[in-house]
Amino acid sequence: MEEKVRGNLVIIGGAEDKDGNKTILRHIADIVGQEGSLVILTTATEKPGEVGNNYRIVFETLGINNIQVLNINTRDEANDEKNADIIRNCNGVFFTGGDQLRITSIIGGTRTNDALKEVYKKGVVIAGTSAGASVMSNTMIVEGNNNEPARKCTLKMAPGLGLLEEAIIDQHFDQRGRMGRLLCGVAENPYMLGIGIDEDTAIIVYPDAHFEVIGSNAVTVVDGKSIKSSNVSELKPDELLAITNVTIHVLPQGYGFDMVGREVLRIG
Repeated sequence: MEEKVRGNLVIIGGAEDKDGNKTILRHIADIVGQEGSLVILTTATEKPGEVGNNYRIVFETLGINNIQVLNINTRDEANDEKNADIIRNCNGVFFTGGDQLRITSIIGGTRTNDALKEVYKKGVVIAGTSAGASVMSNTMIVEGNNNEPARKCTLKMAPGLGLLEEAIIDQHFDQRGRMGRLLCGVAENPYMLGIGIDEDTAIIVYPDAHFEVIGSNAVTVVDGKSIKSSNVSELKPDELLAITNVTIHVLPQGYGFDMVGREVLRIG
């Protein structure tokens, strides 16, 4: 894990505050800086003009002077060297919400994807909210049951952008009752950390593979390394999930987590 987190990520659970203190978006703006450039990638949404402009206005109020809304809507556009260069020359990237499969199916394996990885390795901040959060990991949740008990074989997963490895990100976590589906994901992949991020909450992931929590709600960490047994298999796919000895942490602002040592941190 320590070699698989190279840059700076801000991973947001969705519905972040855009009208009040704007704690999470303000943090991104502070990293980018007034003289820095921010690219807002609207690939995930089917309303790129509206969504991109809304975020442009918010980030302008937070002091960023150089903002470009980049709507990459096809793989041809994602392979356009001009768009890749826009990414290479920016100081921050922000993925909006929408449909995470749109991001991976359009950007995955393209020149834009290569540019994202290049700037990530250089330490450029890459942020994403909702669907833009899910794609950060190498394996992402695409579909699963909300507000229901965990059931085997009900989770649909797909490759993400791979900026954060050995983790599964879920968003709108507590608000949409997604503990069951994250438990399924960890039961199927016990070596991965399950990270469920509530709305108006984010994790700031640093290059040494620890994260800090900011925002008004909490982050739930599901550590599967301690699992003693589960009934995960393709047999009887509609069965309720059985899982024993899983480790769960619930962390509000002021806490963090060492993803290498699998230990809770107290910040400040």
